[in-house]
Amino acid sequence: MLNRRSLIRGSAVLAGSGLLAVPFASCALAAPKSVKMRELYNKDLSFSDFAKEHEGKVIAVNGFMAPPLKAESKFFVLTKMPMAVCPFCEPEADWPDDILAIYARRIVDVLPFNRRIIVEGRLELGGYSDPDTGFYSMVRLENATYRRV
Repeated sequence: MLNRRSLIRGSAVLAGSGLLAVPFASCALAAPKSVKMRELYNKDLSFSDFAKEHEGKVIAVNGFMAPPLKAESKFFVLTKMPMAVCPFCEPEADWPDDILAIYARRIVDVLPFNRRIIVEGRLELGGYSDPDTGFYSMVRLENATYRRV
């Protein structure tokens, strides 16, 4: 009869014999390349070499979640600095220089505007107008996940 004790004992024997050994690279995914938003553009606002080389690859970017454009959305904007008001809703608000459109895997749980987060997602370049919000982006992370730092 197989019970927990015999399963653990058997696993230990197999691990000790090397039969369960798997090369590290094949069982662990490498952490995505972490970048700053400014590394995605050149001074003339063209895409940087880094951005072009990493298009379609997963990268990680630190920043702050701007107040959302609409509730129950898979979309939010990552900003370099915390913003207490939605930069797209208030006419007096300064438009941020460094922003990144984020398309999350699931509906976004809004986090406080002043909490630093890290977002991991597939880097996409080129003009795109979101059909739900009308938000136009030149750079975005798709299929993204995020967490507090």
